[in-house]
Amino acid sequence: MGHLLDPNGLQALLNALLQPAVLIEAGVLLVCLLLAWLCVAGLHRHLKHRAVSVLFGRHVTDGVLFPALALLLVVGARGLLPGLGASAVLVNLALPVLLSLLVIRFTLRVLGAALPQSGLLELAGRSVPWLAWSAALLWITGALPVILEELEKINLKIGAAHISLRNLIEGSLTAIIVLVLALWLSSVIESRLLRGSSNMDFSLRKIAANATRALLLFVGLLFALSAAGIDLTAIGVLGGAIGVGIGFGMQKLAANYVSGFVILAERSLRIGDIVKVDGFEGRISDIKMRYTVIQALDGREAIVPNEILIGQRVENSSLADPKMRLQTALQVAYATDLDALLPQLVEAINEVPRVLADPAPMVHLSKFATDGLELSLYFWIGDPENGQNNVHSDVNLALLRRLNQLGVEIPFPQRVLHGAALAP
Repeated sequence: MGHLLDPNGLQALLNALLQPAVLIEAGVLLVCLLLAWLCVAGLHRHLKHRAVSVLFGRHVTDGVLFPALALLLVVGARGLLPGLGASAVLVNLALPVLLSLLVIRFTLRVLGAALPQSGLLELAGRSVPWLAWSAALLWITGALPVILEELEKINLKIGAAHISLRNLIEGSLTAIIVLVLALWLSSVIESRLLRGSSNMDFSLRKIAANATRALLLFVGLLFALSAAGIDLTAIGVLGGAIGVGIGFGMQKLAANYVSGFVILAERSLRIGDIVKVDGFEGRISDIKMRYTVIQALDGREAIVPNEILIGQRVENSSLADPKMRLQTALQVAYATDLDALLPQLVEAINEVPRVLADPAPMVHLSKFATDGLELSLYFWIGDPENGQNNVHSDVNLALLRRLNQLGVEIPFPQRVLHGAALAP
């Protein structure tokens, strides 16, 4: 195909498109697209129970797999066209279109899966399609080689190295592709680790996922810098500068990241534990590398830096044993037969579904109060993450019903007034 910016090249393309053999190419393209659609649709039905949004998107042709498979089929079919008596004019036009579609789908799907609700995703959604379709248009018109030749003539001096503008742009694009691939691979591994049903503790899977993501992004960054033409020996100097920055200005941030690894490695705090930190009590819903999210029973969430969890006292109600002891109290009249009443109260507490039978509930006579005998009642639950106030209420209601059945009096406040105090 000739240069489309050249009138002769454009005329040659039009003449080629008017040839009867173009119908053969069109049929081959349609067959390739149909085969790609059938394969992707079959896989989509077979794997519909799995999280495959990056490959399939919301629909069969809305993901990465359809343009990738169609591109491979078209490339393979191009070698068969000479045997069918057809040129590759239409195929050569379809290749950059499919390649651009693949780049757009892959970039947006990966960023959507790895960085949901991110401003980067919105920026990529606007810029990536424009860049991809512009590159395809330049490729089809034949202007891309001319532009690349002109960019090759523009040299930039970076330190002691001379790099052409073409190499810088190509290296930057390669770096972006490598980082997107590393981000996609790390997100896939992380989702598999966290979703896995293995016997490995969830905290260990979490630290493995975080370490894998950090390692892949670091390796991807090294490849990206190398692809951009940056000498990797400069990383040593950069690492020293970063070390100085961490030592002075970023010590808090570094301490939080290190503390996150320590927490996950020691498993002193685990996702699902009931903890109390600085007066805030709740369930640990997530442990990030820099902070830990604690969700209270009323829905409030506290973001606690990991350094605080390492450096100060933290009450963990479910570290060694998820069982938690709760307590309530009541008063009965002094004339009550406690020997007969106490077993009845224990039986009433045991009837509450969430109360554990082992350890068994206990009832103690705690003190002789002003208005009656004060009883302290202790019981255990095994699921504190489901709330404490609700089980408190259930136990108190069960005790009240039992006292009413037995006719046991709950005394009101009593005051004794002497006759001298009533004299005028």
